[in-house]
Amino acid sequence: MRDSATFGRARGGGLVLGACAVVAAVVTFIVLAVSGGPPDERGASRPPGARSDARPSPSSPSPSPGSTPEWDTDPGSLAALGDSITRAYDACSLLSDCPEASWATGTSPEVDSLAQRLGVPASARWNLARSGALMADLPAQARRAAARRPDLVTVLIGANDACRPTVAEMTPVADFRADFAEALRVLRRASPRTQVYVAGVPDLERLWSQGRSHPLAARVWELGICPSMLGDAQAADAAAVERRAKVADRVRAYNAALREVCARDARCRHDGGQVHEYRFTTRELSPWDWFHPGQAGQRKLAEIAHRRVAAERLPS
Repeated sequence: MRDSATFGRARGGGLVLGACAVVAAVVTFIVLAVSGGPPDERGASRPPGARSDARPSPSSPSPSPGSTPEWDTDPGSLAALGDSITRAYDACSLLSDCPEASWATGTSPEVDSLAQRLGVPASARWNLARSGALMADLPAQARRAAARRPDLVTVLIGANDACRPTVAEMTPVADFRADFAEALRVLRRASPRTQVYVAGVPDLERLWSQGRSHPLAARVWELGICPSMLGDAQAADAAAVERRAKVADRVRAYNAALREVCARDARCRHDGGQVHEYRFTTRELSPWDWFHPGQAGQRKLAEIAHRRVAAERLPS
């Protein structure tokens, strides 16, 4: 997914979009669509089935021997992995990353990132996420993170695996699971004591239901944002309903895979379903694309992460 800045916000949180700004935004998105656009949510970053790493073993990381290690609630360094959500795409300006607003490593006081809440110094936080990344890209990101041996790694990835040009092109669940397991193995080989926080994939169907009635959002989506879910946003025929249901089911399957693989690693904490279950409002979405979290949405992701990472023990 991706994020950017606002045309403007009313004090009550509503969107203030002048006619000129609307035209400018639509024209910009048309140019983007014609040129192929960013690799994110459009399925243009890689042909279906292509992989950036050798096929990993489908097995999950082996659980650490012995008793569960004590969780460190005060990590001194943090590396963030993932896609455009963690790069805060469209959170500060149109069609660009805004890492200072990242929920994981950002410096913006409006977001109050996880790293800021944990007191991690700026020199010990690394945003290694890449806009447009698929789960197949995570092992390579994990390799870069492992070289820094951070106390904590955050992972938020998977929306692009579901946001393909067609339902048939979505990443198979088995491949998704295997790539995530391989990423944890890569991290463990070089940095065995690093803790991992895993956020779930947001509810894409919920995002569709929030924005479909907005007159500009539906028009912008038609220019290529998450076509498997958001294409033909107003359509209510049986085929459209079935298409969206298949995407929603795939996202739930991805989240189950994330939770199950994480549970087999003694130093991994899953968000417990909180990101997927959170009902993002239009005030928390980017007013550029009504899809990526805006700064308010980034703040909510930071809040959820901090509750999980800073807890001495998770609820059973």
